[in-house]
Amino acid sequence: MKNLFVFLPLFLLSISTYAQKREIIYLWPGKVPGELKEKQPPVIDTSKNDKILRFDEVTNPAIEVFLPDKAINNGSAVIVCPGGGYNILAYDLEGTEIAGWLNRLGFTAFVLQYRIPDKKEGALQDVQRAMRIVRNSSQKWNIYPEKIGVMGFSAGGSLSARASTLFNKKTYPPVDKSDSLSCRPSFTMLIYPAYLDQGPNLTLTPELELSKEVPPIFIFQTADDPYGNSALVMAGALRNAKLPVELHFLSTGGHGYGLRPGKIAAETWPLLAEKWMGVVLKKK
Repeated sequence: MKNLFVFLPLFLLSISTYAQKREIIYLWPGKVPGELKEKQPPVIDTSKNDKILRFDEVTNPAIEVFLPDKAINNGSAVIVCPGGGYNILAYDLEGTEIAGWLNRLGFTAFVLQYRIPDKKEGALQDVQRAMRIVRNSSQKWNIYPEKIGVMGFSAGGSLSARASTLFNKKTYPPVDKSDSLSCRPSFTMLIYPAYLDQGPNLTLTPELELSKEVPPIFIFQTADDPYGNSALVMAGALRNAKLPVELHFLSTGGHGYGLRPGKIAAETWPLLAEKWMGVVLKKK
C-alpha cells in the first residue's frame, strides 16, 4: 500500500502535465481505416512506477502540436514517433520531452499518437497521413513544406524508417486534399531504432525499399543495445545504395533513455542530431 501512495502523486503529476493540452489534430475525420474499435481517448497505463507516461491503446490517431517561440522559429518541423514495441507508446519519454527539445532549437514538433497495440500497418497509415496533414497546413504553423522531417525511438524508429522508405506505397484511400500531397519526410532521425534487421541472416528488413528518393538519415545507437544491430544494418544498406546516412555508435548506453539526464547516450545524441539537422537543412 505504501508503494501505491508513492506512485499516485507521480502518476497524477504526469496526468496533470498531459492534461495541459496543446492543439490536438485527429488524423481521420471519419472511420479510421482498418480499425475495428470505436474511437476513444488514449488508454493510459497505470501499472508501472517508473516515471514514464505510457499509452496502452490508441484507436483515434492524432498529432499533438508543440510550437516554438516565434522569435526562434526556424521554419522547420519534425513529426516525433514514440517507441514501445508497437504495443505501447512511451509518450513523454520519447514524445513530449523530445518535442520540448525540438522547440528549444526552433523546430515545430508534432508528437504522433499512432495506433497500438500490434497494428503495424495502421501505424504506417497514421504516419503517412500525419505527414500529409502537416504539409498541407504548413503555412498555418509558419513552416516550410520542404522542411518537415520525422524521427522515432525504438519501434518509433522502425516506423520512421518505414515512413522514409515506403512513401510511394498507397496504404489507404484518400480522405481529403491533404492526401494529394507527398508523405515523404524531408529528413529522418532514428534513435536506438528496432526491427530494421529482420531479413535473412540479420539483413535489412525486406519491407524497406531503398530508392534514390530516400531522405537523408541520421542514426544513433549503442553497442550494448539489444537492438543495436538494426543501426548497423540500416546504415550499411544505405551506404551500399549510395544514400546519405550518418551513423553514431557508442560503446555503452543501453536502450530506451530518451533525453533523461544522467545517461551518457541521452546526453550525446541530441548534440550530434542538432548539428546534423543544421547541415542537412542548409541544403534545402
